[in-house]
Amino acid sequence: MTTTDTSISKNAKILIAVAALGYFVDVYDLILFGVVRNPSLVSLGLNKAQQLSEGLSLFNIQMAGMLIGGILWGILGDKKGRKSVLFGSILMYSTANVLNGFVQNTSFLDAITQYGILRFIAGVGLAGELGAGITLVNETLPKEKRGFGALVIAGTGALGAVTAAIVGGASQDPEWWRTCYFIGGGMGLFLLILRFGTFESVLFQNVEANVEKGNMLSLFSNRERFVKYFYCILIGLPVWYIVGILILTAPEMSKVLNVQGEITGGKTIIFCYSGLSVGDFLSGWVSQVLKSRKKTVYIFVGFAIVSTIIYLNVSGLSSTVFYILCFVLGFGGGFWAVFVTMASEQFGTNIRATATTTVPNFVRGALIPITVGFKALIPSFGLVNAAMIVGVICYGAALWATYKIEETFSKDLDYIE
Repeated sequence: MTTTDTSISKNAKILIAVAALGYFVDVYDLILFGVVRNPSLVSLGLNKAQQLSEGLSLFNIQMAGMLIGGILWGILGDKKGRKSVLFGSILMYSTANVLNGFVQNTSFLDAITQYGILRFIAGVGLAGELGAGITLVNETLPKEKRGFGALVIAGTGALGAVTAAIVGGASQDPEWWRTCYFIGGGMGLFLLILRFGTFESVLFQNVEANVEKGNMLSLFSNRERFVKYFYCILIGLPVWYIVGILILTAPEMSKVLNVQGEITGGKTIIFCYSGLSVGDFLSGWVSQVLKSRKKTVYIFVGFAIVSTIIYLNVSGLSSTVFYILCFVLGFGGGFWAVFVTMASEQFGTNIRATATTTVPNFVRGALIPITVGFKALIPSFGLVNAAMIVGVICYGAALWATYKIEETFSKDLDYIE
């Protein structure tokens, strides 16, 4: 009689730690722009009206970079290996963030143009970290323990946003935003040293040379595969609905809901992402206990729905209670680890990195149409009701997709498409 070794090796633990720290830096850099956007644009000489317009443009440029980067790094991860993406992506966004701290008007390029180019490059780099890390860890750990690796990566990563909010607000120096970018870039470059201790996925190395790898079009050319891919994207929508709609508009929402006291964007980010971190740790653990990714998603989405209803319908709260609600909302959206793990487990080794890297970035990109729809509804329905309508769509889509998709908890990942 043979037994299967389900222990986590020392090398695998090192790999999880490195991937988790990488995602921590990734999220720090992703959120940092939102924290220092206005101070940096003031420092560069823009007035209040220009700050809003240019800030949104820079944000969209960064998101465009992430969408392109998700495809680029996903394909490279399947063609060249998961480890190469971990090195390449962090080198790209870390370098871009260091350079971002130096932008200034020159005779060759004005500061805003430099800022936009560097946010695009950083966006491309940021897109590769999570997918490559999750894919590499999932292909290395025993199938019974894959959820543990994902929960550590995603839970640690969410703390990067908390750190970005704290660091971004740590000084009133008008040039402090430059130091914030230096810190993010420096952390990433230092992390490259730790990356030398990582190793390539054995499953990837064992794929035969004549097998086609990293074919993005194969996700769309086969109907069953495309539907599965589409479901994966829908499952992640509630997370960015919470962050991009409920939390981003929290200062404005608090006024409509007559919250007592001032609500600031920086504090809402800290509370929300603290909740996301706790939720990611717990959801990964719950999926291991229940031996089910789908049941875990049902539980957390259900909790998020209840939290959203309370958030949008209770008025006259103190600022303290409102911030606690932001934490609770973040907790409800804290199934990112399980969501990305599900996406990784749905596809064969030859396109796994492509799927795992592009799915979360397409979810992030979906925030653009979500935001457009939300803004279009506000004139007719008001801020609160517009948020409620968009929430019904996002939560409904996620629950429907979870119902339709395959349970993958104990799925063997050693196969190709």
